[in-house]
Amino acid sequence: MGIVNIDDELHEQIRRASSVSGRSINAQAGFWIRIGMLCEMNPTLSFNEVIAAEMRAAGVVAPPRMADAS
Repeated sequence: MGIVNIDDELHEQIRRASSVSGRSINAQAGFWIRIGMLCEMNPTLSFNEVIAAEMRAAGVVAPPRMADAS
């Protein structure tokens, strides 16, 4: 494990995002780093496609889609 130095403004953004997502500040930073790395490694995939692929890889089964209410 290491220490990453980031500027104060980025740290504040991570702190705010962590309060919304229910993650610790470190977990939020780790999430952003991991997703950023995956997006760079898979530039043709959207953010949602990257997340869906990671969920599948973790064995998370997506719930059935809801039928249109209209």
